[in-house]
Amino acid sequence: MTSVVACRVCGQVQRVGELPPGAAGECCRCGARLQASVAPRSPRATAALSLAALILYVPANALPILVMDMHGAHSESTIWEGCRDLFQDGQWLVAAIVFLASLLIPLLKLIGLFFLVVTTERRSTSWQFERARIFRIISAVGSWAMLDVFLMSVLVALVKLEQLATIRPGPALPAFAGVVTLTILACARFDPALIWPRRD
Repeated sequence: MTSVVACRVCGQVQRVGELPPGAAGECCRCGARLQASVAPRSPRATAALSLAALILYVPANALPILVMDMHGAHSESTIWEGCRDLFQDGQWLVAAIVFLASLLIPLLKLIGLFFLVVTTERRSTSWQFERARIFRIISAVGSWAMLDVFLMSVLVALVKLEQLATIRPGPALPAFAGVVTLTILACARFDPALIWPRRD
């Protein structure tokens, strides 16, 4: 399979054939590197990564995310319990943001990725514009999965309460990080061009 590419150095437009793994194309005019071969993006890789994220989604929400020891009292809280406590304390906006960002949106992203994979594998021509929109939404929401901000909030809690209590990350934190990472990788491995199958 050949593709038409333009050299970034001299602007020469030329055809480049399919490259073996690890190889790179070279401009016929100036000799600049054109492109390197990359691993093909496949819906099966997206499905595998999404399934792994879905498996980690269960412990990420069932296990405690924070463990706190304060004056001899030991407490553990999951993400859902944190949302419930925030809601009961009148912090409705914060509770809604935590619920959406940590529980609902990751699950909807995984469901959307599975839907895209299934329809792509079936070479479906139905709802192509809607499926392309779903992929754009998933990609856009992925940029809001700011794991570093979440970890910083945990770190701030550790610093602020170090005189009063001992706070440790719970077993759900690595699982939550895994869900975020695997979902981003799953989205990156999906080729949206497959939504529009070629008619042979």
